[in-house]
Amino acid sequence: MNEHKKIHLKDYRPFEFIVDHVDLVFDIRDDHTRVTSKLKMKKDPARANETTPLVLNKGTFDIISVVAGDMVLLPGEYKSDDEIFSLVATPDIFELEITNILKPDENTALEGLYRSGSILCTQCEAQGFRNITPYPDRPDVMAPFSCTIVADKTRYPVLLSNGNLVKSGDLDNNRHFAVWEDPFKKPCYLFALVAGDLDVLEDRFTTASGRDVALKIYSEKENIDRCSHAMTSLKQAMAWDEKRFGREYDLDLYQIVAINDFNAGAMENKGLNIFNAKYVLADPQTATDDDFMGIQGVIAHEYFHNWTGNRITLKNWFQLSLKEGLTVFRDQEFSSDMNSRPVQRISDVKKLMAAQFPEDSGPMVHPVRPDAYIKMDNFYTMTVYEKGAEVIRMIYQLLGQALFRTGMDLYFEKFDGMAVTLEDFVGVMAKVSGRNLDQFFRWYTQSGTPAVSMTRQYDENTKSMSLTFTQATSPDRNQSEKKPFHIPVRIALINRAGETVKQDALYELTQETDTFKFENVPADIYPSVFREFTAPVRLTTDFSDQDLAFLMARDTDPFNQWHAAQTLFVNEIKNLVTAIQAGNPMAVSAGLVNAFSLALEENQKDRAFLSRALALPQETEIKDHFEIIDVEAIHQARTFLKQTLAQKLTSEFKTVYELCRSANSDDISGGAMADRSLKNLCLSYLGSLANNDVQDIVQKQFEHAGNMTDEFAAFKILSHMNADVRDKACPAFYDKWQARTLVIDKWFSVQAQSSLEDTLDQVKKLTTHKDFTMANPNKVRALIFAFAMNNPMHFHRVDGQGYEFTAERILMLDKINPQTAARLCSCFNLWKRYDENRQAMMKKQLETMAEQKELSRNLYEIVSRALE
Repeated sequence: MNEHKKIHLKDYRPFEFIVDHVDLVFDIRDDHTRVTSKLKMKKDPARANETTPLVLNKGTFDIISVVAGDMVLLPGEYKSDDEIFSLVATPDIFELEITNILKPDENTALEGLYRSGSILCTQCEAQGFRNITPYPDRPDVMAPFSCTIVADKTRYPVLLSNGNLVKSGDLDNNRHFAVWEDPFKKPCYLFALVAGDLDVLEDRFTTASGRDVALKIYSEKENIDRCSHAMTSLKQAMAWDEKRFGREYDLDLYQIVAINDFNAGAMENKGLNIFNAKYVLADPQTATDDDFMGIQGVIAHEYFHNWTGNRITLKNWFQLSLKEGLTVFRDQEFSSDMNSRPVQRISDVKKLMAAQFPEDSGPMVHPVRPDAYIKMDNFYTMTVYEKGAEVIRMIYQLLGQALFRTGMDLYFEKFDGMAVTLEDFVGVMAKVSGRNLDQFFRWYTQSGTPAVSMTRQYDENTKSMSLTFTQATSPDRNQSEKKPFHIPVRIALINRAGETVKQDALYELTQETDTFKFENVPADIYPSVFREFTAPVRLTTDFSDQDLAFLMARDTDPFNQWHAAQTLFVNEIKNLVTAIQAGNPMAVSAGLVNAFSLALEENQKDRAFLSRALALPQETEIKDHFEIIDVEAIHQARTFLKQTLAQKLTSEFKTVYELCRSANSDDISGGAMADRSLKNLCLSYLGSLANNDVQDIVQKQFEHAGNMTDEFAAFKILSHMNADVRDKACPAFYDKWQARTLVIDKWFSVQAQSSLEDTLDQVKKLTTHKDFTMANPNKVRALIFAFAMNNPMHFHRVDGQGYEFTAERILMLDKINPQTAARLCSCFNLWKRYDENRQAMMKKQLETMAEQKELSRNLYEIVSRALE
């Protein structure tokens, strides 16, 4: 395995040159695109002298001409390879024109300029612009851009870039052009271009100050009728950002383009957002309620980047959470205000616990601000995004809404148009609040998830309760000793009647051990701690299962009700796993069944909340509660618990299922979605019994559903029942939806996650299906990722075939799309936490990958970290 150089935060230095303007010309031809960049540059007098060379980042393309000033340079007068372009010497002020040839049809990595179907588009974050033209490809170099696109008018009637369209027209030979100018300085990672035969959905938005903004969403013609929800979400986000943060949109045009081939969810390029079609296209017939919610959140996220990421950007890539963590917090708050705040909070924390907590205990553990990277793409992680958002939320908790808004206003005022650091952001919050946030800043520089334990002590004589909190964070590859974090914790006290006897207030943990005393309280009081999950910690308490059952029913904080229920489920599964490992008979406690039954009968509660509170944690989440992961025992225990609840509460599940069937099938209001979520949860429990009566209910919903939410829920259940049922349902679903590529992605994912014995064989067959291609990340995520990440029983097969299949696909992908390959390889990250046999087999696959002579930098970083 060839070693690759690390980039360290401590080595950051500003660029020695200033780029005053960038003028780009894209001449698009059938088999290539000619790119000409004209850079107006000057030396930064504070950092450069007469001997300072100009060094630009460069990709693997051919340069055909270089003009410096008025002189055409010969190849020997500049240096160029697959990584850099350089000039030994330059004048203080100069113009540099470089022309190069790109082959977008051959660009399977989907970085720089590439083809998605009939559309040409770009993806430049994090370091893709260097694959378009030589340039200082770093976020702290900001300049105004203009872009001219020339192409065939029939094949590419729509020509888009950042900013405002200032000129367009026809040329000879059925060609035409468009000239775009972006009036705002931006780093090159925000550059965007799209050329293709697209239809457009148009709307308008009037800002708070009365400015009229044109809104345009582009897609392939056959999909334009499924863009209306995205447009509604965009207008909601624009109005919300004005009200909540005082941020108006700053251009006269805002554009979104839906692309089928995309490495991520979406990209916030200034004024021209390029989206994975998955997060734009939706109607009730082809999209689930989760899809609608996802689109609303991602549309908002990219729009909010206009200020937190675009207008104010990053000094260097180590500060990535400055834009991503902050913007995730903003989109979470938006979704909370648009929908159910408790349900949104539960969804966000569930994602954090399921994916980020394990990241903190694996080989890729890193602080929210990493110290070093080999390939920046590998640090678009849950830690940077989701934990980064939790760090912002803690600041919000510590300051309160009003002061936080004052801090945000000052941040926008002080740093508009600049590239800044996390210290700049936290410094503003310290200034407006008058608080010392030095200890708090450890959340950005110290890795790992703090483990916080809470114990209670009641004094009968003084009628007081003391709560003692102890925090500890395990050493890891980044720090051998961990210092205490500054942890906010919101606490309320609840009596046996479910009444709040002490309203919630914010307390702060700053030592290894902190104790808080509450006077004049009764003995049978219950503390409700970390309400709304005020900090990203692993919490353990001295609550008994009876205490948890009470909190599940009576806690006045919905998040803590959910967390109590999930803790009860995990405790029960742990007991069942212990019984399995000891060879003892399994049994589910009557207390849990009773608590579950009482909650199910709470028809006055928010049904969306109930559907989450009563859902068992997935096996991929349960594993995080075991030091050594017993794959079979966890699967057997969870299955037994689900089937036992279904058997004992069959009548109740059927009653609630019928109660929730009244919503109109095409209604995507919050109430209708809540009804469907609880209805389909009940169906999932019933479906685990797999008897003829239940199978008929599921089959009827599958065949007669009026929307994708209900049809897909039934399809998933049928895929687990038995091979005969699955083999009838899969062709029926495919025949109905084969023309809708996003629905077929769902079809792939359901089969990849089936619990049936022949699942791996089915997945292998599907890799040769005519609708599957390794070149499209959505297809790979739908099939290979779904299998490796979400089907532990079959990925972790005792014969190792799941590992072998996945590793082979990772190496195939590395030749095509290194970003996607590296992300898939994370399925091996926790290999040391399995039994010795599985450890040996997973390590063997990692070593096989390490032995490859030409691993990409992306995959090298993941594999080498895993093997450390």
